[in-house]
Amino acid sequence: MRRILSDRRKMEMKKYDVTALGELLIDFTENGISAQGNPLFEANPGGAPCNVLAMLAKLGYRTAFIGKVGRDCFGDQLRTAIMEAGICSEYLMTDEEVHTTLAVVHTFPDGDRDFSFYRDPGADMMLREDEISEDLIRDSKIFHFGTLSMTHEGVRAATKKAVRIAEEAGCILSFDPNLRPPLWNSLEEAKEQVLWGLEHCHILKISDNEITWLTGKEDYTEGVEWIGSRYHIPLILVSMGKEGSRAYYKGHIVEAAPFLRADTIETTGAGDTFCGCILAGILEKGINGLTEQNLSEMLTFANAAASVVTTRRGALKVMPSRVEIEKTIDR
Repeated sequence: MRRILSDRRKMEMKKYDVTALGELLIDFTENGISAQGNPLFEANPGGAPCNVLAMLAKLGYRTAFIGKVGRDCFGDQLRTAIMEAGICSEYLMTDEEVHTTLAVVHTFPDGDRDFSFYRDPGADMMLREDEISEDLIRDSKIFHFGTLSMTHEGVRAATKKAVRIAEEAGCILSFDPNLRPPLWNSLEEAKEQVLWGLEHCHILKISDNEITWLTGKEDYTEGVEWIGSRYHIPLILVSMGKEGSRAYYKGHIVEAAPFLRADTIETTGAGDTFCGCILAGILEKGINGLTEQNLSEMLTFANAAASVVTTRRGALKVMPSRVEIEKTIDR
């Protein structure tokens, strides 16, 4: 269960603003057609937790990542990518036998996506409990996690150990279900682990389709009420794609419009960009005593950042700067 957060003074003394645990992988995203008429795919560094950290690092926050890649060219590419993004790579492990996880992303004309994963097994699944750094997590203000690191028994145990350490250390816990049905043995198993995550977070970032899947509610507010009545999460963010986003906080509901763009290429990483900006707002303002204006500003900033990243391929390496985000808001 969630523990009482450390006081603000203790939080300020911590070395890292945000530490995340989970998948780091290659997203093969479509980038044109060959002379023979075949689709061309670009090998972009990705993985939701590291995308979140990349956005935070771009905004000047101190971040660290816990995960595992293979000893192969893709693993080397990913390690270099997060270092270049300003994310601490000291806790990125290397598996000597299992290859780096790969995902092929197909984007449909309406902007929706389909993922094909090459992860049976993949190196991200091989993270072990004994590879979790207790000192790192204790020295972090926010600990962020998702469910791709809970699809299999070994990495699930590692994730839950990390969450327990974060709770004991008084970290703010941030959770993004990031549901990917093909990676689960069953959706019932997925739901069980998502519910565990809800029980152990202070901040929940969840998408519109995930709310409907989890709660059976078509109305997002009803879905959030279903979650809130059971898990009492202080701050719930709902990303609604082309409909914008909402924040639910202590009985208040705040909604912000999207920044729709004609030059959008694809939406991979948009939700992670949004999440990173929300965590930046929490680092700036704290999680207690947020006003509706605070929440509106946070959502607007996060929506603007997400819109910028949809115009680029490979979110981890192309996160927008604060200036770019503010220019988007001012248009």
